[in-house]
Amino acid sequence: MPESPGTPEPPGAPEPSGSPEPPRTPGAEVPYDAVVLAGGAARRLGGVDKPGVRVGGRALLDRVLAACADAVHTVVVAEPRATARPVEWAREDPPGGGPLAALDAGLRHTTAQYVVVLSADLPFLDEGTVRRLLAPLQESRAPEGPAKPDGVLLTDPSGRDQPLVAAYRAGALRRELAALAAAHGELTGLPLRRLTAALDLTRISDPVASFDCDTWDDIAAARARIREHGHVLDEWISAVKDELGIDLDVDTGVLLDLARDAAHGVARPAAPLTTFLVGYAAARAGGGPEAVAEAARKAAALALRWADEDASDAKPDAGATAEARPDTDAASDARPDAGATSEAKPDTTATPEAKPDAG
Repeated sequence: MPESPGTPEPPGAPEPSGSPEPPRTPGAEVPYDAVVLAGGAARRLGGVDKPGVRVGGRALLDRVLAACADAVHTVVVAEPRATARPVEWAREDPPGGGPLAALDAGLRHTTAQYVVVLSADLPFLDEGTVRRLLAPLQESRAPEGPAKPDGVLLTDPSGRDQPLVAAYRAGALRRELAALAAAHGELTGLPLRRLTAALDLTRISDPVASFDCDTWDDIAAARARIREHGHVLDEWISAVKDELGIDLDVDTGVLLDLARDAAHGVARPAAPLTTFLVGYAAARAGGGPEAVAEAARKAAALALRWADEDASDAKPDAGATAEARPDTDAASDARPDAGATSEAKPDTTATPEAKPDAG
C-alpha cells in the first residue's frame, strides 16, 4: 500500500532543494528518473482507456514512454498493463485521488536528483524535448551566478503552463508536496497549480510537443498529422521499432537510397527483399548502426554494378561478333566434344543481333 503523504523520504533520495549539488563534468548529462501519470478518468473521452488509445499504431502511453526511454528508472502511476518497455507501477491511495496524489505516489519510487513528470496523452513528445526540459537544470552554474530553477515546463500555444510536461528537481517536489500535505492533511483532490505556484519555474514554448489528447477531436487531429507527408515515414519507422522491440537508430536515407537503386537497377520487388537481407546481415555482424551502414553500402554497390551491366554500351563483350572471338568458331578438332566443324554450326559465328535470345 502506498505510503501516506508526509512520510519520510525513501533511503537514497536526493537532499532537499538548496543543499549543495555534487560536482560534475561540464556538459555531462545527469541521470534522471521519469514519472508518468496514466490513471485519469478521461471524462471528455467518455471514460475510455485513454493511455491505450492508439495514434499512429501505438498506444499513447507507449509513445510517451519512448520519449523518456533513457531515464534510469520509469514509474507509471496507473493500474498495470502491457507496455512496449518495462516500467515500475505505482498507485495513489485512494485511486483517482488526482494529479498531486498520483505524483506523490510515483515520486516515492524514484531516487534520481532530477525527475521528468509527464502525462500519458502526449502523442508528439520526443527525446529531444525531454533533453530540452532537463538542460537548464543540469547545466553548470558559476558560484556567483543566478540560482537554477526548481523546474522547467512547456507551455501550449496559448501560453498556458503544462506542468505534466516538465522536468523538476526531485528535492523541490518532495519539499512542496510535504508542505501541501501538512497544510491540507492530504493531497487528494488538490490541483496541480498549488504545487507549481510554490516553485521557481522556467518555461519553454513548444506548441507541438505540448499538444495533449483530451477529446476525440484531439485524437483525430493527432492521427491526421502523423500521416502528413513530412511525418509519416519517421512515425512508421518508430512504430515498427516499438512493435519489434528494436532500439536502434539508423540512417534511413541510406536504406531508402538502397531500396531505390535495387528497385530501379534490378526489379521493383528487389527493394524490400534487399533491405530485409541487409538487416539480416547487419544482425549477424553484431547489429548497430555501423553494421547496417556497411551492409547497405555493399548491397548498394552491387545494385549499381547490376544496373551498369544492363546498359547496352556498358558490355564490350556483348556487342562483339564471333569473328572477334576466335575461340567461338574454333575448329572441331580443337574441341573434341564439339563434333562438328564451325561450318556446320552457322549460328555460332552469328552476331548477337542474329540470336534474339542471346541478349
